[in-house]
Amino acid sequence: MATFTLNGDNVTVEAEPNAPLLWVVREHLGLTGTKFGCGAGQCGACTVHVDGASTYACLTPVSAVEGRQVTTIEGLSEDGTHPLQQAWIDEEVPQCGYCQPGQIMRAADLLANNPQPNREEIVTHMSTNICRCGTYTRIVRAIERAAEEAGNEA
Repeated sequence: MATFTLNGDNVTVEAEPNAPLLWVVREHLGLTGTKFGCGAGQCGACTVHVDGASTYACLTPVSAVEGRQVTTIEGLSEDGTHPLQQAWIDEEVPQCGYCQPGQIMRAADLLANNPQPNREEIVTHMSTNICRCGTYTRIVRAIERAAEEAGNEA
């Protein structure tokens, strides 16, 4: 059994302590936005936030999030209007879309810690997430757009 905060709600799940967080979130809690990619922490499709930091849900045992805060793509914003989600739409980032929840979660971590990153910082930070469709240029543009728009609102 594990108890943690998921997208702002306290949850308790009956799962083996070594069960990957990815499967607990998808199978036990029914949130399917977080995707299974490689299962080895090499593609980033399963990226979620644990206490605000990007984390591979496929490698994280549910016991490791006991008492902690987990945010999935569903928890990034209630209505899908997070600045990154809007920038993703405006820049037409998704092609197949499979990796995009992990990409957005990784980008949200970047902007939370570096609200005005330069292109090199974006590329370096996002290098852990793979897009098999190759939409990297649009991903970078979307992050730049979200950062710019957030800076204009400040």
